[in-house]
Parts: sequence; C-alpha cells; structure tokens
Amino acid sequence: MDTVLIVVIAVVVVLLLVVAVVLGRRARARRQLERERLSERAGGHRQEAELHSSKVDELTVEAETKRSQAEEAGKEAERAERVAEQQRRRADSLQEESSRATDQREREETLARRHGSQADNLEEDL
Repeated sequence: MDTVLIVVIAVVVVLLLVVAVVLGRRARARRQLERERLSERAGGHRQEAELHSSKVDELTVEAETKRSQAEEAGKEAERAERVAEQQRRRADSLQEESSRATDQREREETLARRHGSQADNLEEDL
C-alpha cells in the first residue's frame, strides 16, 4: 500500500507540476500579450506626440511669419500716417492760399469795377 500511496502522490505531484507549468505558460502568454498591447498603445501615443510636435513646429513658423508681417504692416501704417499728416498740412496750407487768393480776387474785382466806373465817368466828361 505504501507503494500505491507513493505512486498516487507522485502522480498528483506530476499533475500539479503539469498544471503549474500550463498555468505558468498561460500567465506568461497573457503578460506577453499585455506587453504587446501596451507597446502598441505607447506607439500610438508616440505617433500622436510626433504629430502634435510637428504641428507645433508648423504653428511656430506661422506665428513668426504673422508676427513679422504684423510688424511690417505697423511700420507701413506709421509711414502712411506720416504721409497723411503731411498731406493734411499741405491741404490746409493750400486752403489758406486759396482763401487768400479768393480774397485778393474779390479786392481786384472791386478795384476793377471802381476803376472801370472812373474810366466811364472820365470818358463821359470828354
């Protein structure tokens, strides 16, 4: 009976070892599968990170270009304001000259009428 017991125990031990090996392999396969899934997810995140990094670089260049264009537009606006101010001063000056010329014309018309009238009177006296 001792031999049967030893054989039964040996068979049980072998069966337990077989079960342990099978369970160990399954656990290892699950861990490997989980590692692969995590690796794929990490790869996806890396790809997203690279995409966003590329977009950051693109937007940085765009922002710098726009900033440069804004500075140039600001300088052009300042030049245009200076020219506009010069043109306003010139227009004001020309308006003043026009007013003086109009006043002078009116004086000359008055003098011309007066002298024309005096010439008419002198001719009548002749």
